[in-house]
Amino acid sequence: YWDHAFKGPTGQWYIEKSLTSLGQQDPLSELNSKMWNTGLEADKTTVRQRKRQLRYVANVLIVSDPSAPENEGQVRLYRFGKKIFDKIMDSMQPQFPDEKPVNPFDMWEGADFTIKIRKVEGYPNYDASSFKSPSTVGDDESMEVLYGKQHDLSEFTDPKNYKTYDELKARLALVLGEQAPRTVQESVSLDDEIPSFDPPAAPAASAPAASAPSMPSAAADEDDIMAKFAALAKDD
Repeated sequence: YWDHAFKGPTGQWYIEKSLTSLGQQDPLSELNSKMWNTGLEADKTTVRQRKRQLRYVANVLIVSDPSAPENEGQVRLYRFGKKIFDKIMDSMQPQFPDEKPVNPFDMWEGADFTIKIRKVEGYPNYDASSFKSPSTVGDDESMEVLYGKQHDLSEFTDPKNYKTYDELKARLALVLGEQAPRTVQESVSLDDEIPSFDPPAAPAASAPAASAPSMPSAAADEDDIMAKFAALAKDD
């Protein structure tokens, strides 16, 4: 799913899931697109600060946690970003012919993932994290118990867990200290000169018109990767 997290000029934070996760239009994504297409560098800087972030969530079995041993043996929800997602995809779709594909989520032939976090230029870095050799998590009985401990992931795609378009628009206006910002939907009704776009496919952002400068995004590549990821998981 996609979300936004930034601090507005009012000192308040805008921390909300984006409706683009559901394939719907989102007021902040619309505002970002409109600001980006002004061509002003100041507007582009603002958009970069407010851009959406792609999040992944998975059920994980905590094998070892030296900092909190009480977590060991528990099945928890783990949220991660593109860096770790890319490592998962590299495991499932290795780039070299001498490497065997491994589905890390397979209880019989999956692989443990060792998370190593280092600070690089003040930010957490996961480059040292890696998968171990494939192994089983236990016998059939223990695997059945683990399977029953999984958390329902549908909450992250259930519309009831997202604010409505109008609620997000009102929250955005409050954070920005402005009247509710005019969106693409409203601008169209007022016959303004604005870029047109097609409705997005979840979880990609709205695509700007070909005739207007487009905001750089890896959304298309990420959608392609996610589709392959889903297909691989289904095959396994």
